[in-house]
Amino acid sequence: MRTLEQTIEELLDLAARYFRLPREQLSPDDDLFETLRIDSLQALELLGRLEQHFQIELPDYELQGVTSFRALAERIHARL
Repeated sequence: MRTLEQTIEELLDLAARYFRLPREQLSPDDDLFETLRIDSLQALELLGRLEQHFQIELPDYELQGVTSFRALAERIHARL
């Protein structure tokens, strides 16, 4: 079973790869929309990739108010 910290690291690694950013530029408490410079459509694409990677399903309503990588990782981790 992975820890929350491992989930956070995996999330940051995936986001860096998907958006072609240096991993060092991303930290858990960053605002994912500002840091990745994404809109809601790109966020949904990322969400689909995360669901696939972690083999979970995240309902849209659970993501309301989620802005940081840490908050998103906590939601993902709760579903593992």
